[in-house]
Amino acid sequence: MPTLLADAGAGSGDPDLGLLKAVNGLAADAPGWLDSLVAWTAEYGILFGLAAIGLVAWLGARRRPDAPVAVAGVLWAPLAVAVSELANLPISQLVDRPRPFVTHPELDVLVPGKEDTLSFVSDHSAMSMGVAVALFLVNRRLGLAAGALALLQGFCRLFVGVHYPTDVLGGYALATAVVLLLAPLAMAVLVPLCHALSRGALRPLVVARAAAADSGRRRQAAPAARRSGRRAGRDRSPEPERGSGSDLAA
Repeated sequence: MPTLLADAGAGSGDPDLGLLKAVNGLAADAPGWLDSLVAWTAEYGILFGLAAIGLVAWLGARRRPDAPVAVAGVLWAPLAVAVSELANLPISQLVDRPRPFVTHPELDVLVPGKEDTLSFVSDHSAMSMGVAVALFLVNRRLGLAAGALALLQGFCRLFVGVHYPTDVLGGYALATAVVLLLAPLAMAVLVPLCHALSRGALRPLVVARAAAADSGRRRQAAPAARRSGRRAGRDRSPEPERGSGSDLAA
């Protein structure tokens, strides 16, 4: 069946296939334990790492002065991934690109059981980049760490032989577009929701106890400081005019 993307085997000079074979060829020369490690990392390891970074981002967001807004930004990360995966369903059916090893059996496939699934776009790459971009909007340091894992994810998908490079790039582009284009709409919903949660029984999910205590102390200290300033102004006596002392002495 013809696909929207040209068959990567159309010519030996195809850079898409050439890069895939160059990276996948590393698997043939690697020891078995390394192939198994990369295969596990490509399927599960990086996703666990991203979940751990997301947890750290959530714990840090709860301690920020703008905790409800920050937590809303962290919450947008998994929701953006879900939206990206839903958007990929019609895209993958429209493109209808088979896995590279179906067309090129010479590839060394390290993750079996994907023969009946489609290749474009890479779900794992989209999930990884979606988390990275969403977290970068909240915490640049953690976003960059997640971005490094997303790039590693793309490399691993080529290493195990289940995606073309353009599948990975397509996943990156899809996730980035979803996160950035829908972020204003998502935050318009998530920020009020997190503010509402911060006023109820689920407050600990949005605002850490220490942050809540600091906020309460600041609110209590502000009126006291204003009252103290007003009293000091009333009690302050006017300074004597210069030269008055010398005139009396004369």
